Amino acid sequence: MPRISLETLGTIERVPTSPAALSGGLWEVLSSSVAARAKVESYNYDTGEYRVVLQGTLDLDETSKQKP
Repeated sequence: MPRISLETLGTIERVPTSPAALSGGLWEVLSSSVAARAKVESYNYDTGEYRVVLQGTLDLDETSKQKP
């Protein structure tokens, strides 16, 4: 079972959310992963809008990197 809850994963998809709240959720996902990568899919120079895709593998080993 992942060390991150499915609720946390769902939280990062809720719109609208503040950048600070999103950052915290993404950090939770990244710190619970054994592998991760990000890809900038698009960027609009006129509007500043961007699309970033985050892909990774959650750490399913309950004994590794236990949260305090």
